[in-house]
Order: sequence, then C-alpha cells, then structure tokens
Amino acid sequence: MKRRQFVSTLGGAGIATASVAGRANAQTTTTGDPRQGSGTKGDPYVVDMVGTTDYRFTPVGLFVEKDAYVEWVIRTGSHSSTSYSSGNPREQAGDLIPSGAQGWDSGVLTNAGDSFTNQFTVEGTYDYYCIPHKTLGMVGRIVVDEPGGPAEGSMPPDGDVPESGTIVDQGSVSYSEFSG
Repeated sequence: MKRRQFVSTLGGAGIATASVAGRANAQTTTTGDPRQGSGTKGDPYVVDMVGTTDYRFTPVGLFVEKDAYVEWVIRTGSHSSTSYSSGNPREQAGDLIPSGAQGWDSGVLTNAGDSFTNQFTVEGTYDYYCIPHKTLGMVGRIVVDEPGGPAEGSMPPDGDVPESGTIVDQGSVSYSEFSG
C-alpha cells in the first residue's frame, strides 16, 4: 500500500495520529503545507534557484506525488536544473534517478524569473544539480511517492541533500533548514 493510500485509509477511519493527520492535510490542502504550489500543471510545486555567493536550490529536498509538476525558477544568478542521468552535461556519476524515469536538463537559465518545468511520472528518488554550480555543491533531491532507485541510500557526488525519509515526512526541506 502506498503511503498516500495508507494515510487516506487512516484519515477515513479517524485513527490517524496528529502527525499523520497533519501530513494527510498537507497533501489535500495548502494549509500547513510547506511546499509552494499544488503540483498541478497550472500550479506546479516551486523550487527557487538562487545565488551570487551562496548557490542553492530551495527547497533542497521536495516530496511530490506521482505525475506532479515541479517548476524551477531563477531568483538570482544563472542556473540550471539537470538530473543526474546519462547523457546530461558534465554528468559522470551515472543515473541517480529511478529506472524508467526520464532525465531532464533545463539548460542554463540566465534571467530572474526564467523557469523550467518537469513532470515526474515514475515513483522514486531523484537527485539533480546546477550545471554551472555543481562543483560548489548546488544539488537537490526530489522524492516521488516513495523513496527508491539508485539515488536512495547515498548522497549525490557533488554535495549533500536531506535524507529521503525527512523529505517525505516534512513535504519539503528548505536550504536554510538543511544547512543550518
């Protein structure tokens, strides 16, 4: 049984604990949900790309449901959102996305407000990076429905990200929360 189905079943039976009920509420409404957006095509979850001296994705860890959309938005600097997958620029770590998942590469976006959107159709753990700032540790992680796949149980080769269980439990982990 998938986590979403389990939470839904518990909520319907009125047995959920406060933390499970809070998580169920976060998935069905925006009240208390730390994520920006709702994951739909018209209102994707949002990951900010920032940096002129401190390069980061925020949130650095994001939980999404299967078939959800995520939009990366330039706030400052020039950045990309690029999956650790074969064929992507400067990629040498191999695939750190689930088997059968489609890799992505936004290319370098240069203007504040520029964005790139990707839909996640395969369950599992996805690690990604910024092409120009990969060596400075600008990496992120997305968990779709349940942790799993080649990225699970390790860190990306170019930096640290929150553990997948923490991402699932919290919905998102901001850069300041993780780095602090």
